Order: sequence, then C-alpha cells, then structure tokens
Amino acid sequence: MSTDTLLEIVEMHAGYPEHRVIRGLSMQVQAGDIVCLLGPSGCGKTTVLRAIGGFTPVKGGEIRLRQQVVSRAAYTLAPEQRRIGMVFQDNALFPHLDIAANIAFGLRGCSRREQRNIVSGLLEVVDLAGYEARYPHELSGGQQQRVALARALAPDPDLLLLDEPFSNLDVDLRSRLSAQVQEILRERATTAILVTHDQNEAFALSEHIGVMHEGRILQWDSAYNLYHRPAERFVADFIGQGVFLRGKLIDPQRVETEAGIIRGQRSFDWPVGSAVDVLLRPDDVQQDTDATVTATVSNRAFIGPKILYSLTLASGTTLLSLSPSSQELALGDKVGIRVSAEHLVAFPVDQTASR
Repeated sequence: MSTDTLLEIVEMHAGYPEHRVIRGLSMQVQAGDIVCLLGPSGCGKTTVLRAIGGFTPVKGGEIRLRQQVVSRAAYTLAPEQRRIGMVFQDNALFPHLDIAANIAFGLRGCSRREQRNIVSGLLEVVDLAGYEARYPHELSGGQQQRVALARALAPDPDLLLLDEPFSNLDVDLRSRLSAQVQEILRERATTAILVTHDQNEAFALSEHIGVMHEGRILQWDSAYNLYHRPAERFVADFIGQGVFLRGKLIDPQRVETEAGIIRGQRSFDWPVGSAVDVLLRPDDVQQDTDATVTATVSNRAFIGPKILYSLTLASGTTLLSLSPSSQELALGDKVGIRVSAEHLVAFPVDQTASR
C-alpha cells in the first residue's frame, strides 16, 4: 500500500445473512483524489459508502483509514472518530437552525470565534457569504446543498463522502453545482468519494471511477477507458449509449457484420470465426452517400448541435448515429452508413450469454 493511500478496502463483505450486498470488494483511494462509485440502483454503492463512514458494519474483510483498521467483522470504529464528512442526498440540514449554526454543528470543540471564522470562510468558498442568518427553507435546492457541503467540510475531514448529492436537483443545476463542488474540493485538496447512478455526473467530478454491479467493482478506471475500453460487457452496456451488433471475427483486428467489415486498433486473441457482439456507439456510425450499406431513419432526437438518429438495417437491427443538426434527415429517409470504430469493443457470444 502506498504511503499516500488514505483509504484501503480489502475483500469487504457486507449485507444480511440471507442477502450479501457487497461481495469481496477491494479498492484504494489516494490522498487528494476525487473518485466515484457508479452503478444502477441496488448494486451496493451506498452500502459501501455507509460502511466507509462507519454507519454499516462489515461481515468480512477490512476497511483501513490512514493504515488504521476502522472496520472488520465484529468491530466498527464509531463514525465520529473517523474524521469523515458526509453529504447526503437530501442535504439533511436542520430546519430550526440558521445557516451559520448548521455549518458550525460539527465544531463543538472550537471557540465561538473559531466557529465564526470557519463558518465565514466556508460561506465565501461556497459563494453564500452573507447568508449566515437565513434558514434552510429560505434557500434554493442548490444553495441548500452548498450549505450541506460547507457543513461537511467545516471539521476539516480527511475524507468526504457524497451520497447522490445532486439527484434531487434539475439537470442544469446539477451540472453547474457538480462543477462548483469539484473546484472547491480541488482547491482544498480534499479527498472525496462520490456515489451516483448518473454517469455524466461521475465523469464531470471524478478522476477515477469504479463501475459496480451486484456488489462488486467490475472496472476501476478513467472515464475515457470506461467508454472506449470497457473490460466487461456490463460496463460497455452501462456506460454511454450504444447497440451490440452480432458479427464474426475474420482476423485478430477485423469483424464481419451486416453493417460491413469493422476494423479497429485492438487485437483479439479469440479463434478466427468466433461469433462476437460488437459495441457500436452513436459516433461510430457515420452517414456516407457512397456506402453500400443502407439504413432507414426510424427515429430521431434533436439535441442542439447534433441529432441522434435511429437507423434500421434491412434485417431490422437498429443502430444509433450522431450527426450535425445541419444535416437533417426525415423519418423514412434512406441513408448510406459507414462504421468507423477505431476503439473496437467486442465480446465473445459465449461470454455474453453467461452474463
């Protein structure tokens, strides 16, 4: 373990006797990193966060903070002794306390002057200077969540845990607030773990992301690699948009499909002739008037500078294609298509069937 490792989880199991939610999960977080656990509802990501915070006991394995064991079977160090801050989904502010008192709630051991200085400084950081005497109900949802962040940061925790902190906000506010939070955490060199089901939020906020499924981390990687080099079919399917197209491996770098022969930069070591499923992202499928493969426009979604088209092949298979909105196609139009998938992602059909 590196001397810069703040958090280490080793083969952790958690859950109930009849239902093991977390199954042998391991991960490390370096000091100063902002990381994310990403996955669908029910995959166990919040259980991991609660176990790190000391709110959920573990059934096996260990959790170590600063190389000290804080959780193992039959032992859980109390949350208040872990130097961990937590921001909840519903912000959990005290409605009967003003903003200053909410932020100062975890500063019981500080003098009044120290509390005022910390509160004042953090309100500047979260861009809410002058809001000390207001109450939570007088603030917008985004302002309340920034107060919750300030309260979590007030005791200067070693680690900050964020449990779906933006899920109750509208899309635009969620995007702006996540960018503000990232800037605040980087400026303070705060180590943080975000839990979310929203991949855009994860990509915007985190340097490293662990994609979870059924209590395990399937891949711990950068956003770029999760999108272009998924290690598991579930990761490929969960991250971004795309369609799997059946094909046959004709050599280590080429797959024959009904959309043509697709060549990528990766080499596969499966036997030639293997049946594979190829992942095609919307940006892999391009319109080409000279192409021999054609498709019919079966749906379209206008998204500003781009239009996302559903293109149906003669077999009935539908692919997605992202094109500039200046090149508008109508429903029912025939269009030539060409697949350009340099980051070729494919999985053997027998592996696909087993998942």
